[in-house]
Amino acid sequence: MKKIGLLSDTHSYLDDRILHHLRECDEIWHAGDFGTAAVAEELSVLAPLRGVYGNIDGRDVRLTQPLVQNFELEGLRVLMTHIGGYPGRYSPEANLLVRQERPGLFISGHSHILKVMPDPRLGLLHLNPGAAGRHGFHKLRTMLRFEVENGKVQQLQAIELGPRVGK
Repeated sequence: MKKIGLLSDTHSYLDDRILHHLRECDEIWHAGDFGTAAVAEELSVLAPLRGVYGNIDGRDVRLTQPLVQNFELEGLRVLMTHIGGYPGRYSPEANLLVRQERPGLFISGHSHILKVMPDPRLGLLHLNPGAAGRHGFHKLRTMLRFEVENGKVQQLQAIELGPRVGK
């Protein structure tokens, strides 16, 4: 069993609330738009990091993070990319990838909208953790935490990190 912290769209922003929710995780996954390589470096101090670069990420992030992560963990095939859409509305690139790779779990970011959706047609679970950073149109910063065991996502928690803008 592995405990995973999943976030996206930090846009160069990490705070104590994010770090608090990641402290007990075995791995941290970031679905793109880190903002700077410093965010990836800080997260990787807490736990092993698997990430993908997003559309706002510059060369510093793209040198260390791929466009797509495709891996297996605890019997679960995982596919992650930043711009992916969601069941019924995948981006053309993501649609091709999920049909080729047949993951049990497909993760994307980009929309700043937290989504947890099964895709019964393709037999997968889609996760988008929303946006953990302060840049964007979202009102509430969010992330996900869950466990992977025996090829399944379990104990899924949506975590509210507070408002996008401070008081």
